Amino acid sequence: METQHRLAPDKGEPLQDIQTYQRLMGKLIYLTVTRPDIVYAVHILTKYMQQPTTEHMTAVKHLLKYLAGNAGQGILLASKYAAQLTAYCDSDWASCAFSRRSTSGFCIMLGASPISWKTKKQSVVARSSAEAEYRDMALVSCEVTWLSTLLKDMGLHDLPPTVLNCDNQAALAIAANPVLHERTKHVEIDCHYIRDKVKAGEIKTKHVPSYAQVADVFTKQLTAKQHSYLLTKLGVCSLKPGGEVKREQLHYYILHCTKQEFVREFVSEFVAVS
Repeated sequence: METQHRLAPDKGEPLQDIQTYQRLMGKLIYLTVTRPDIVYAVHILTKYMQQPTTEHMTAVKHLLKYLAGNAGQGILLASKYAAQLTAYCDSDWASCAFSRRSTSGFCIMLGASPISWKTKKQSVVARSSAEAEYRDMALVSCEVTWLSTLLKDMGLHDLPPTVLNCDNQAALAIAANPVLHERTKHVEIDCHYIRDKVKAGEIKTKHVPSYAQVADVFTKQLTAKQHSYLLTKLGVCSLKPGGEVKREQLHYYILHCTKQEFVREFVSEFVAVS
């Protein structure tokens, strides 16, 4: 999404046919299973599924054109890296103009390839950016625990501690401090959970500079340059050689590489709305 483009419920005229918007969003949600680069945009656009406007449909078309130009974008599962989990987590603060709840985002890498990612609005209002980030750390820690158990069941034992990268120094200080202060006791459960994981040697927290925070892809509207840079670090790359992908190439790529009927319908609807 464009960095200066802010959507709101009252922008634009109400759509006469909201079913088209809803169908497109349903198929875009499915694409996020293998396209982490569109997760944040889809998260924003799904907020308006009940009462979409022309402004929201314009944003959907913008996203569809991005997909058409990057039809070969995908996840490369490289085999040359060690089997180690690395997590990145990030959160904005009070980004929702109506509820003032924060948005959490994380991704977990196996070697250099992403295997789990999510963008989610937090269930409570955070009173500081550190609190928002810390709740996000607790969220990704739960996912790391589940993935570690899954990998052990698959025979990958003796995994090294998962490195949890966060760009908020205050949140990292809370995780390292064994003493609960008055200002942090309302997040006591999250504090104890993360500290237990750190103490057990399952998770190792690490500060990462903001410019290299991969999880920004899931919580912020970025410039094209920064978005492309972080996608490279995330392990998302173009799997098709050559330059710009044309519409007929998009047809071939989806229809011949993915045989789901609804994906064919998605391509048809893309042609119709564009």
